[in-house]
Amino acid sequence: MNKTFLLAGLCAAALATGGTAASARDQIRIVGSSTVYPFTTAVAEQFGKAGNKAPVVESTGTGGGMKLFCAGVGAQHPDASNASRRITKREFEDCKTNGVTDVIETKIGFDGLTVANSKSGPDLKLTKEQIFLALAKNVPNAEGKLVPNPYKNWSDINAALPNIKIEVLGPPPSSGTRDSFHELVMEPGAEAIPALKALKAADRKAFDTAWKQLREDGGYVEAGENDNLIVQKLVANPASVGVFGFSFLEENTAKIKGATINGISPTFENIASGTYTVARPLFIYFKKQHVGVIPGLDKFMVEFVSDRAIGEDGYLSRKGLVALPKADVAKVRADIQAQRILTSEAGL
Repeated sequence: MNKTFLLAGLCAAALATGGTAASARDQIRIVGSSTVYPFTTAVAEQFGKAGNKAPVVESTGTGGGMKLFCAGVGAQHPDASNASRRITKREFEDCKTNGVTDVIETKIGFDGLTVANSKSGPDLKLTKEQIFLALAKNVPNAEGKLVPNPYKNWSDINAALPNIKIEVLGPPPSSGTRDSFHELVMEPGAEAIPALKALKAADRKAFDTAWKQLREDGGYVEAGENDNLIVQKLVANPASVGVFGFSFLEENTAKIKGATINGISPTFENIASGTYTVARPLFIYFKKQHVGVIPGLDKFMVEFVSDRAIGEDGYLSRKGLVALPKADVAKVRADIQAQRILTSEAGL
């Protein structure tokens, strides 16, 4: 009996320290962005078909994923985290505080943020200013004073827009897509309004509050991290609109369509050329301290940056990922081969 208790204690200690993570877990675990999720899942499937144990990929949102990733080293912590934005300085510092000192940053490609609705709904031709006016908690009135958002229908903003209720299904605060939407749509949308442009010059803090706060009266609905569920809801309600990554639009073109934003359609070509300005880079972060401990992690990293995966004609492009320029792909691949870690001097 004493031997049994001793063995149990040793096993518990090993799991707690992560020192024998290989014996505790023989399957790669990845968390993070719902936008990057389908791309990482595709790589995991290819990795499994090659005779390896397929990684477990969970959609937790970028913020939630980084929190799990940075919590520590060992079998009880994820090996990688998908992200639809770059790791923040605060997250990087949290990682270091918790012993995650060797983080490998891998940019995998680009994605466009789309505002989409059902195929059976009206065609939407929006500007960033109009989207801001539809979704901000407070907007300027005729005198330029910020007031609670009065707009109920899209046509209230502009008579040329559909006379349907404003109901936008979008990501929660934990999502990198939400962060990117704020940065790429809400902030420039606010800047396009003269009263708010003047506010920015006079009081930057008040301006930032204005574009960062979304309405809470039903105009914007937090729909969770499951983008497929948003697509289903759009199909069920043609009057509603959804916000998610281009890949989900690409995968569901038979059911939904993307709005033009500032006159440009969300297409692969427009995102790649930079003419569609609601676009962002996508990342996956690996824990170097788990390489050689969690079986197959190093091989999985190599597969992810292979030409057949993230190359211009790779299988991820068929999933909707917009490929990096060739020079960037070469750098990403070199960083993986060298196991080059991210440092605080890298612009964070």
